[in-house]
Amino acid sequence: MEEKENSYEYFTEKKGSKISNIILVILGMIVVGVISSVATYALVSRGNNASQIKYSVENVENPVVAVSKIAGPSVVGIKVDYYEQGFWGELEEGSSEGSGIIYSEDGYIITNNHVIEDAVSSSTAAVTVTLPDGTEYEAKIIGRDEVTDLAVIKIDAKGLTPATFGDSSKLNVGELVVAIGNPLGQEFAGSVTVGYVSALSRTITVDGRTHKLIQTDAAINPGNSGGALVNSNGEVIGINTAKITDTTVEGLGFSIPSNDALDIIKELISKGKIVRPYIGIYGIDLDEALAKRNNLVEGVYVYQVTNNSPASDAKITRGDVIVEFDGKAVTTVDELNEIKNSKNIGDKVKVKIYSSGSYKEVEITLAGDDQSFSSNITN
Repeated sequence: MEEKENSYEYFTEKKGSKISNIILVILGMIVVGVISSVATYALVSRGNNASQIKYSVENVENPVVAVSKIAGPSVVGIKVDYYEQGFWGELEEGSSEGSGIIYSEDGYIITNNHVIEDAVSSSTAAVTVTLPDGTEYEAKIIGRDEVTDLAVIKIDAKGLTPATFGDSSKLNVGELVVAIGNPLGQEFAGSVTVGYVSALSRTITVDGRTHKLIQTDAAINPGNSGGALVNSNGEVIGINTAKITDTTVEGLGFSIPSNDALDIIKELISKGKIVRPYIGIYGIDLDEALAKRNNLVEGVYVYQVTNNSPASDAKITRGDVIVEFDGKAVTTVDELNEIKNSKNIGDKVKVKIYSSGSYKEVEITLAGDDQSFSSNITN
């Protein structure tokens, strides 16, 4: 039987463009089971005599109702209207819609990069934010990061209701979570779906970029991208971002953990961009079979070295194979980038390479670079 590779995609609701080929993200939660609007529970107190048991019964509001009331006012709709060049050079109008999370009372809003990237590629694009009460504001892009698929936009408003963020490291598999967003756009604004944490630190690759995300059994619909994944306390613990797009599966959605997102968000607000440690090589994954065919070893093959970069200063050259970085074995560019991005600019790192038939160790000093690279490039 032929194996079929899973396909992960971003989904943002697209309208009106004949040639749009960017399919974007969302993430929501599927309602599992039936939850009544009023639940009851028994409080049991046992006296000195084991046979004496007293029960009291109280009415308790459905936790999903409570969560929706807490987090719902902090989730907004985002629409991008833009023009793009058609096949014959004519301008064609298009639009896309997604969701966002209010970060501060003075108008900073978190969303996915793919929700607003059409506004970046078109100088005539307009970004509109719709608050839960229906009020609309024009927004400007403060900063975005393709690597993590996060972005910050801002509206000129005061007195908004910012979301409260929880600690995603404390999540447990099987924990109740609620997703809030705008599936299919503003027509279904503020939709609430319910589900569970299916897995933690799930590694997936979307558009050539590898992410470690929260997996949830999600009913995913275009337009929920950038919306909130909320715990039972009403705290945002994830930003909905992707799903598996296969007709044979369902309930496989993914969300960026809040702990991973917040540092990125703060830097985007303060600097407008993310500056990551920089090596200066273009790399290719070299698996065991490919390595044997070329009389090399498994690792990251250095295809190109940038001039005046940390790699060139360390005498790393085209044809070398990086097998260890900071004392850890690497076999893919993704592994190398993950270790590199955990370091700080200015850090000195030992790198073990296979060069001209023998192994050697060099030391590089990580520089800073704010460029965005595709998955086969280590910046």
